[in-house]
Amino acid sequence: MRTAWTLALRDLRGGLRGLRLLIICLFLGVAGLAGVGSLSQAITAELDARGREILGGDIEMRVAQRTADPAERAAFARLGAVSETIKMRAMVSRLDASASVLAELKGVDTRWPLYGNFTVAPGALATRPTGLDAAIAPALAERLSLRVGDNVRVGETKLRVIGLIDDEPDRVGEGFTLGPSIITSQQGLDATRLVQPGSLYAARYRIRLAGNPDIRILADGLADRYRNANWEVSDRTNAARGLRRFVDQLGQFLILVGLTALIVAGIGVGNGVSSWLDQRRPGIATLKILGASSQTIFQIYLIQIAVVATAAILGGLAVGAAVPAIVGQIAGDALPVQPKFALFPVPLLVSAAYGLLAALLFSLAPLARAGEISPAAIFRARIEPFGLPRWRVLLVMGVAALGIATLAIGTARQPLLSAGFLGGMVAVFALLGLIGRLVRRGARALPRPRRPLLRLAIANLHRPAAQTDRLIVALGLGLTLFVMLAVLQSNLANQIERTIPAAAPNFFALDISTEDIDRFRAVVKARAPEAVIDSVPSLRGSVVAVRGVPVTDIKPIPKGAWILNGDRGLTYSTKLAEGNEIVAGKWWPADYAGPPLISIEEQAAEALSLKPGDRMTLSVLGVEIDARIASIRRVNWETMGFNFGIVFAPGTLEGAPHSYMATITIPDAREAAVNRAVIADFPAVSLIRVKDVVGQVSTIFGQLATAIRAAASVTLAAGIAVLVGAIAASRRARLYDAVLLKLLGANRRQILAAQAIEYALLALIISGLALAAGSVAGWYIVTSIFEMKWAPDWAVVFITLVVGALGTLGIGLLGALPALAARPAAALRTL
Repeated sequence: MRTAWTLALRDLRGGLRGLRLLIICLFLGVAGLAGVGSLSQAITAELDARGREILGGDIEMRVAQRTADPAERAAFARLGAVSETIKMRAMVSRLDASASVLAELKGVDTRWPLYGNFTVAPGALATRPTGLDAAIAPALAERLSLRVGDNVRVGETKLRVIGLIDDEPDRVGEGFTLGPSIITSQQGLDATRLVQPGSLYAARYRIRLAGNPDIRILADGLADRYRNANWEVSDRTNAARGLRRFVDQLGQFLILVGLTALIVAGIGVGNGVSSWLDQRRPGIATLKILGASSQTIFQIYLIQIAVVATAAILGGLAVGAAVPAIVGQIAGDALPVQPKFALFPVPLLVSAAYGLLAALLFSLAPLARAGEISPAAIFRARIEPFGLPRWRVLLVMGVAALGIATLAIGTARQPLLSAGFLGGMVAVFALLGLIGRLVRRGARALPRPRRPLLRLAIANLHRPAAQTDRLIVALGLGLTLFVMLAVLQSNLANQIERTIPAAAPNFFALDISTEDIDRFRAVVKARAPEAVIDSVPSLRGSVVAVRGVPVTDIKPIPKGAWILNGDRGLTYSTKLAEGNEIVAGKWWPADYAGPPLISIEEQAAEALSLKPGDRMTLSVLGVEIDARIASIRRVNWETMGFNFGIVFAPGTLEGAPHSYMATITIPDAREAAVNRAVIADFPAVSLIRVKDVVGQVSTIFGQLATAIRAAASVTLAAGIAVLVGAIAASRRARLYDAVLLKLLGANRRQILAAQAIEYALLALIISGLALAAGSVAGWYIVTSIFEMKWAPDWAVVFITLVVGALGTLGIGLLGALPALAARPAAALRTL
């Protein structure tokens, strides 16, 4: 072993020529994995560190459409200091009604915020709003052209802008918002007169606990105690639960994509090691003649690969560790929290383990083959590949592959998803490898073309030492990922583009009082006689029991039973909504008068095994209603109308305080007139422009697609590295061919044309495979996971394919240039 170390290190002093591909591939794979893992951990760590600030307290009690009663307030106060905030959507407009914006209005008390600091930008008139003052988000000021000191109309009052919000500590914890923030005092909120019985608002009570109780036990106790009163309880350990879940799921997916990149890079590692050992044939033969055993040969080159692989892995870890800081600098404003630079050992150690196992898995075979060949065979085998490794090496390779699988599944937050992904990846690898072998056999079985250049190009696909099968696996997988992403992105873009003009209304109107609904229709019709107005009653409530079993006893809540999660939107109706279809039971008559009946959405009913005749208990404004299920409905959520999971029959909810929601469908030219009229006559009504919402969703999806594309680009880069490695591995054979062809009278243009035909055929095969596999994977995700219609933009998909094919062709031709430049006399002396 000492001799092996000495010879290995001495050989490395001559430089890393031949091992560059190994370094690049391992660096790309490890950097991708470490970067995704570190960024996910950085965001999660920031959420943990700022849990109190993000939540606004140690514990948050949230209730919809009402505030806490005196008994509840007293119970909260016994736990510690309490801060009350009320949040709702509201229209904010200039005093001349020339422009208006839907905003998130928040009324705060003097104790807010309990944790963190609310700050306004320099130039503010005060540090926080009091009385009829308000602080507004910079986006709101920009859209309404407002300056500090201006007045805005909100509801039935005017609020003075005292400054622009610089830091709102609990904004992230309040979830997705449709508009910029406007913060006022409770006195200012009361003056707007927007909080009325039936209005859609949420009251939050943040508690700063006295002492140091076990917060999880306390939160669970509060949840059980107040669940029937529609309270939702959160604590500082799970602040921003939706964001955490999204970050975890996206991180898991991106790690799997990064793992794919590492496996593709592993093929490049195998190619690089094979090419490097091919260059070392004379040295291996010389060592064997001098008495070196196969074991010594194996140890020498294994040590060199281990040293170089370790350096590449460390470089990848360094870049991956810096990813949170880099992303924070480039896209910090687009992230929910600013990730801070820190070293996160777990993702770095896991990524390093992945890299070491991949290096071991893909380098052992060529190393073992090199050690087992006799000197005579090595000197003779100019272009023939090494033989197969022995069973012991295959066993170690199997252990390394099992280690990668165990690591991927054992460290995953969703082990079944990771196992399925790995299984699918292995299947795709096997399929691509099989197709690669079939391509080689098919090329060998084809009749010999009469054109010499075409005959030579086809022969290059199946010649000894041809890299056809490896290229098809590596580049096929990389391009398949990009085709799948092109299918997903274009499908969603087409879905939005096709659905909105055909079916979507122009506006959603919220918080229309029952007294104003008829006048609301009249005002809209006066400005747009052709307007189509669809209005429905709107309430909030929660399910407290299913078939007599309290929801608190249903653990875990079945997947798909979304109607059990917190308070839900409720309505009552005499007719079945458009886009709804009865799949079980019957709809009630229009003049129904009797015991409470409800209709349940199909997915939720299946998750809870509900059928017509079963009973559910719902709490509406603190009143429990026991209702019988009359029907199960299939809902077409794509209509962009008002769809509800639970619909009551008439005769039950009419007496409860509630409001109306409405959709308004008008010609685009009438939008401005209707918007001004509604704001002027109904200051309490929130008017949501559908195109603005779709724009926000498109932006979010675009950011998500960018993140996935960035991770997938590592896979494509690894595939390109594999292509470069395959060219390097066949360098001697290419040089041999070029020299012989030149001796037989071929010129450079003809030699280049033959290789161009070869790579064009290869690119065509890979593109066809990628189109088929990427389209199937995209179809499954679109129809089964996103539950959308299949409508990709094939132009975008084909452009992706063309770019990939041209890239393959271009890189292949660039790699052929050294062989074209070889002089026959000089080359023949070294071959």
